[in-house]
Amino acid sequence: MRLSWVIGGAQGTGIDTAANIFGNAVASAGYYIYGNREYYSNIKGRHSYFSLTISDKRVRSNTQKIDILVSFDAETVFQHFYDVKDILIYNKAVETTKIDTVQSMEPELAERIKDFLTKQGYEATVKGALEYASKNNVTLIPVNYDEIAKKVADEMKVPLSVAERVKNIVGITISYRLLGLDINYLTEAINSTFKQDLYRKMNELAVKDSYDIVESRYNLKPTSKERRFWLDGNTAVAIGKIYGGVRFQSYYPITPASDESVYIEAHQDVLMEDPITGDKKKGTIVVVQAEDELAAINMASGAALTGVRAATATSGPGFSLMVEGMGWAGMNEVPVVITYYIRGGPSTGLPTRTAQSDLIFPIFAGHGEFPKIVLASGDHAEAFKDAIWALNLAEKYQTPVIHLVEKTLANSYSTIPYEELELDKLKAERGKIVESGDISYKRFKFTDDGISPRAFLGKATMYYTGDEHNEEGHISEDVVNRTLMYEKRMKKLEVADREIPEESRVKIYGDLNSRNLIITWGAPTGVLRDVLEESNIDFTLLQIRMFSPFPKNLVSKLMEGRDRIITVEGNYLAQTSLLVKMYTGKDVTNSILKWNGRPFLRDELEEALIKVIKEGEKKVVLNGGI
Repeated sequence: MRLSWVIGGAQGTGIDTAANIFGNAVASAGYYIYGNREYYSNIKGRHSYFSLTISDKRVRSNTQKIDILVSFDAETVFQHFYDVKDILIYNKAVETTKIDTVQSMEPELAERIKDFLTKQGYEATVKGALEYASKNNVTLIPVNYDEIAKKVADEMKVPLSVAERVKNIVGITISYRLLGLDINYLTEAINSTFKQDLYRKMNELAVKDSYDIVESRYNLKPTSKERRFWLDGNTAVAIGKIYGGVRFQSYYPITPASDESVYIEAHQDVLMEDPITGDKKKGTIVVVQAEDELAAINMASGAALTGVRAATATSGPGFSLMVEGMGWAGMNEVPVVITYYIRGGPSTGLPTRTAQSDLIFPIFAGHGEFPKIVLASGDHAEAFKDAIWALNLAEKYQTPVIHLVEKTLANSYSTIPYEELELDKLKAERGKIVESGDISYKRFKFTDDGISPRAFLGKATMYYTGDEHNEEGHISEDVVNRTLMYEKRMKKLEVADREIPEESRVKIYGDLNSRNLIITWGAPTGVLRDVLEESNIDFTLLQIRMFSPFPKNLVSKLMEGRDRIITVEGNYLAQTSLLVKMYTGKDVTNSILKWNGRPFLRDELEEALIKVIKEGEKKVVLNGGI
């Protein structure tokens, strides 16, 4: 069972809150869900929508086609009517709205929709769009939202402007009734969301007044009650950092990274463990909003030198500003974690849309050569565990670690079975820590593995500088010292390559003997896993989890004997193909790419795979989404 549900409306009108309430209620009934929110880069007014997939099995993706669309305004109807295949809930008051009067729409999109409706023989109004949908067997459900809001206002004796907030609840109540699930799950979700009695009572009235507008259509029954989490990507990373022992987090506000730091700050009181003695006591995570991103990375590096686990979070433009500070951290072997939320570029680009175009950049960012470890999460459980893994790797190899999370993953929501978090396997690995150093202590001591014993600031005498230095940390431009110190730093990546099993740097799904190998990373992994499980397309799926050090031996071996080697990623240059060629010397034969700022969708990706595998196309470019 798989249903696609979308709710849309003007940004700032509670669309995200309504979707979360609806998703919470569905998840409480035992169903798996996967949701993603898309929104413009302004504060209020432009079109925002939330896609939610409901299934009785683990689900990791959304589709272009929609089973149930909930709309309140004309623009939502115009933007999504073409993709609805079953039910369209709409505001009766907007039926006569002409597309030319919807000023918030992108003019290019409005023109395309207008041309489409005209060519199909319909007027360019909401009514015309509804008639097109109806002719394509879509059930239309008109709702008098204003009437219900006025009824709530009269009964609660509040201004209509306050009561109008219940319109979202009306939409999700009708949707929930169509599913056929116990309404108590919905009322519980509402009550857990709203803390003030006024809003609880208003929404309870809205549920009561709209519940009987429709009858059950899908007749779903409560299912499994296994223990699960309902998380978005930002929260998964934040909880991972907290669980992994982060004690300092710096950031400068930027979409979509900021939500992570805001969550950590809201949950900053923790039980702390002394890194030397293991004693536990109550403490606080320090969260600092810096004046800019360069300050943020430098603050995190300074905190790391004191012995606390330190991290920062940013997106593309902010990471660009951090690069100089990251170079300082590389020179001084600072264990700092940078969570890099990838969005559309270049420059400000698409601030609230997704991309995978920042892959090669972080791997080689910074002038000069210095080691850095680069991870990429593919789902919410991985985002949680990778946040902890990043902290461990940073301290073990005393080097910056970059954790890649795309906007799609950051702003999507998923139900995660408790077992996927593997909490019993997670532990802190702090590396070569010494409690104190005597007068002969050398912070950058030459060692066989390039990793020096690390004392914290205040525990020994040590020196830090952005210049090349000797073992004590004093500036030195001596040719022999330069060669040895350079090799010492770079050797750490070679050691990491030997010590980190390549099997832990990738994940493999599907039939290992398939003649088709798909290589991907990040959020497209979940979409491909759904295609693998729900279609008859034959392929081996290789997800790359760590790009530096790159698992070259295993990737090279998996590429042997294949008819097709296909990369699926959200960029123009097929950057994974370039990295595979660089590290293995082998060519990728086909690619499926997308760079329009929207996530990969299951139905469009399945069609693309058919074109590549069954019809032999070398390159397919996708453009799905609104």
